[in-house]
Amino acid sequence: MAGALAVPGFVLVATFVGFGGLLHDVGFPIGAGLLSTVLVWALPAQVILVGGIGAGAPLPAVALAVCLSGVRLLPMVVSLMPLMRGPRPRLFHEILCAHFVAVTMWVEALRLLPKVPPVGRPAYTIGLGTGLTVMSTGGTAFGYYLTNALPGPLAVALLLLTPISFTILLVRNAKAPVDWLAIGLGAAISPLAVNSPGGLDLFWAGVGGGTLAFLIARYGFRRAT
Repeated sequence: MAGALAVPGFVLVATFVGFGGLLHDVGFPIGAGLLSTVLVWALPAQVILVGGIGAGAPLPAVALAVCLSGVRLLPMVVSLMPLMRGPRPRLFHEILCAHFVAVTMWVEALRLLPKVPPVGRPAYTIGLGTGLTVMSTGGTAFGYYLTNALPGPLAVALLLLTPISFTILLVRNAKAPVDWLAIGLGAAISPLAVNSPGGLDLFWAGVGGGTLAFLIARYGFRRAT
């Protein structure tokens, strides 16, 4: 849990302060908002949830939109699971670890888990995820009750801190040429994927760029050598 007390964790708290302000502005109950942080644990999906209910959309449609938003996290879970499961996988532990995987958790786990002995990785993942969740829940409550002193544009700007921080951390953690290639291709594809059906533009840009980088690294570099 102490691993959550780092710059990415505090950036995440700041974004959830903005989310708390959004809850107050649309009249969403604070209890349900805090529960969404614990159970949904993905800020874009939570914004869809709050915005959809606030707009009076049918609950099945809101649930479907939230599920589709969560699809973008599937590649992160798949790539991180070999590091999280440890030498003796247990289904409950794997499900719990998978729940905590979101943008900040993915970046930090890729950086920290390789330094942890394999036997302790499931416990470390759960502790890190719990720490980030507790901090974000506190940020949500703080933003909700501080909203009268928080200007609207600032609350919206805080929501943008996570994608900005994610981009910076992604560049910081890039080491191999294929990492830089994936970042470049993903950035190049993203304008083409704008307005994709279901709001999956980020998903297609990330998966498309990463897949192309993988294929080029596996087959292109091999032919060159």
